[in-house]
Amino acid sequence: MKELKDKIVKVEGKHIQVTNPDKILFPDISMTKWDYVMHMARLAPFMLPYTRDRLLTVIRYPDGVRGKHFYQKNIPSYAPDWVETKTDGDNEYILLQNTATLVWLATQAALEFHTSFHLAGSDIPAELVFDLDPSREGFEAVTEVALLLHQVLQSIGLNAFAKTSGATGIQVYVPIERRYSFKQTRRVGQFLGKYLQERHPRLVTLERMKRLRGHKVYFDYLQHWHGKTIAAPYSPRARAQAPVSTPVSWRELEKGVHPDDFTLLNIHRRLEVTGDIFQKVLDVRKRQSLDAILHVIRT
Repeated sequence: MKELKDKIVKVEGKHIQVTNPDKILFPDISMTKWDYVMHMARLAPFMLPYTRDRLLTVIRYPDGVRGKHFYQKNIPSYAPDWVETKTDGDNEYILLQNTATLVWLATQAALEFHTSFHLAGSDIPAELVFDLDPSREGFEAVTEVALLLHQVLQSIGLNAFAKTSGATGIQVYVPIERRYSFKQTRRVGQFLGKYLQERHPRLVTLERMKRLRGHKVYFDYLQHWHGKTIAAPYSPRARAQAPVSTPVSWRELEKGVHPDDFTLLNIHRRLEVTGDIFQKVLDVRKRQSLDAILHVIRT
């Protein structure tokens, strides 16, 4: 008879079963499922403000990062009845509203958490987001493009905040007034992308096909759309060292940080020191108008 080794954790009054707690999810750092669940519980206060009320897609790795994985948009039939959901189109998405839901998802080996650019039930973007990715290896060029974008945004009076993707890129967020359509924000993204491509043709590309980009940094303005997703701030990524999508200051980027610098093993210490430096993205008082740049684009 198989020995029962499952554990139970109590979170926000919910009893959550952790099956196979000793299963290794991240072999390179010997991180077990139990370890992972504990890390996610600690990250919850920082991550939840950015997942709450957004459509959630997770990537699950039942046998760890070296095993097969699958994307999950719809809530599974066996999910606890206290997990909140929202129907959008043909999908019934999980809403990651609280620590209990996050811990439960961690027990399901959800190693990545990707959220919509809009709130559930809304058709407008909550922020303007730019996704910068290297076409080949090399993070320095991505950092250079992010800093150039920051300069351009500052020149038109827009404050922006950056985070590592947790993989190979940088994502730049601009808090905006929640009254613009995705068509309008896409026009802004395309306009700024073309500007940077024209000014720095050897560095920036808008080419969607990776094989045609060479060594240039891909300025992805198309991802920012209704129903599409982005790795949530503080989401882990399913890579060997368990990196975390981490907000970084512009000064840190100038000094030369790398996405691999921030992992589940050290993110808690960083947060103890810095706190959440990304919180201004959600501050109602920091939302900015795009009227001026949209007027320039139209004329």
